[in-house]
Amino acid sequence: MPSVHIGCLGGEGVSSPGTEFVLSLGALDQRVRERLRALDDAAFVRRLWERDATLWTSDPEQADQVRARLGWLALPDSAANEVAQVAALAGRVASEGYTDVVLLGIGGASLAPEVVRTTFGGGEGSLDLHVLDTICPDTVRAVERALDLAQTLFVVASESGTTAETVSLAAYFCDRVQRLEGRSCARRLVAVTTAGSPLAQKAEAESYRAVFVVPDDVGGRFAALSHLGLAAAGLAGIDVRELVRRGQRMAAACGAATAAAENEGVVLGAALAELALAGRDKVTLVCAPPLQAFGAWVEQLIAGSLGKDGKGILPVEGEPLGEPAVYGDDRAFLSIAIRGREPGYLRERLQKLEDAGHPVITLTLADAFDLGAEFVRWEIAVATAAAIIGVNPFDEPNVQESKENTRSVLRMYRRDGLLLREHESLNSSFYAGEARLTGALQELFAQARPGDFVALQAWLAQSPDTSRALEEVRLAIRDGLGLATTVGYGPRYLHSTGQYHKGGPNRGLFLQIVGEPKGDIVIPGEAYTFGTLLEAQSLGDLEALRAHGRRVVRISVGEEARGGLAHIRDAVQSALTALRGEAEDGQAASDKRAQS
Repeated sequence: MPSVHIGCLGGEGVSSPGTEFVLSLGALDQRVRERLRALDDAAFVRRLWERDATLWTSDPEQADQVRARLGWLALPDSAANEVAQVAALAGRVASEGYTDVVLLGIGGASLAPEVVRTTFGGGEGSLDLHVLDTICPDTVRAVERALDLAQTLFVVASESGTTAETVSLAAYFCDRVQRLEGRSCARRLVAVTTAGSPLAQKAEAESYRAVFVVPDDVGGRFAALSHLGLAAAGLAGIDVRELVRRGQRMAAACGAATAAAENEGVVLGAALAELALAGRDKVTLVCAPPLQAFGAWVEQLIAGSLGKDGKGILPVEGEPLGEPAVYGDDRAFLSIAIRGREPGYLRERLQKLEDAGHPVITLTLADAFDLGAEFVRWEIAVATAAAIIGVNPFDEPNVQESKENTRSVLRMYRRDGLLLREHESLNSSFYAGEARLTGALQELFAQARPGDFVALQAWLAQSPDTSRALEEVRLAIRDGLGLATTVGYGPRYLHSTGQYHKGGPNRGLFLQIVGEPKGDIVIPGEAYTFGTLLEAQSLGDLEALRAHGRRVVRISVGEEARGGLAHIRDAVQSALTALRGEAEDGQAASDKRAQS
């Protein structure tokens, strides 16, 4: 099968030979080549760098909104001047005896820092970076227990300055610090936000330790090389300057004068789009250690940017590789690894998939700092894919819809004191251990068709044990139905795949899995707790899914997530067994009629 090899970065000033980029697309290879020629004919690359909004829309009002979101194209250069501010503050706080820095943020404000944190770890003498992107009370308490609050700096990151999760977490930890020290917490707080936002105004009024400004023409998903993506990592002592330099190199390699077929971001975007248009719209991300968190960042970028207007590409992140037989013809595979650090089994398994006729794309980074280049490559790729598919990649209409539903639930709670478990949306919910759950799952799975997917939405405290239990459930479904599966923790997935769930094609079967915290936490200044807010968000998303005609079952696992998930796994297996029995009985009856 033909492979397209795209030139490496490298060059003077780069400490590595750069990335290797190989596409093995089989019969779709020619379609991608034709698309690249068409992009050249339309002067796509030049128009991209000229910020031509008509690449994505012909509506004048929407074009103005698009132009207001294209500032990410300038970030690789502008960030080079800004990381010095972060480095200076990092030196000061380290000399003052701080030991930890906690990023309070979610979605675009948390995923890029999490990638950098997990990929690089911490250097000797640097601050430990913690990323808190959930309001699950059990997780909030676990992070707090891991800290010495007297030696901790908090980065409050929100592009809009109004993100509910971030604002609530900041209020909680500020209150904890003030109770501990008996004075204002402002010296412990660093704001990362746009100029003039409510967070920026609060930071100025209360004299926060620092404010790092994010350009107001950059959306969170495309902000990896802004302060939103780099400030917390820089404060933890990670060399974000080298990440930015690699990003500059990739931006130059994808510049306005570069032909589409030689443009590393445009080629990837054209390949993703043509795969999707040919029915291969489930891109399975295989991220080798230590790059696993990069898959979550790509997942948000693809799903949030492309999943709308009934269109989109579904990123399948974290699903372990199986044998070719378990996959349908809606799959494509994309592997990301660091040269010399790929697990021994990875190439062998990818080769088996390629031999079976599945498209396979491989990205091999020279070292971890090439992540800076990958941020740029993927942003250009997704913008390119959006132009080809025909969607505006810079809005997220259905994310806002779930937020409005959450606000409505909380207003009812404040007004009537209505217990959330009495909410009308819960009339058809189930408990993990009850017998009727098997029948509900059997009915749900019976609706599955080729090209569908199953999403597990886990409103639970994230932990290795819980993630392993969710993986058992997803693999039982994947292998039993032959469908792509995704797993997302709430509320984090609302800022990622949540847009695709409601705005993309109606091909999803959803299991919303909710738990109960072992101990709740009151949010300072609010009439409700973190647990109440979490449940309101799950209900808001449930209502949005149902309003869009999505097929969904809500299941409660109580306080013991691991045991509840084991019950769900058993119910899934029983439902699949029953479905197979029905299919076999139906086939036998059909054969008997044919014989008679």
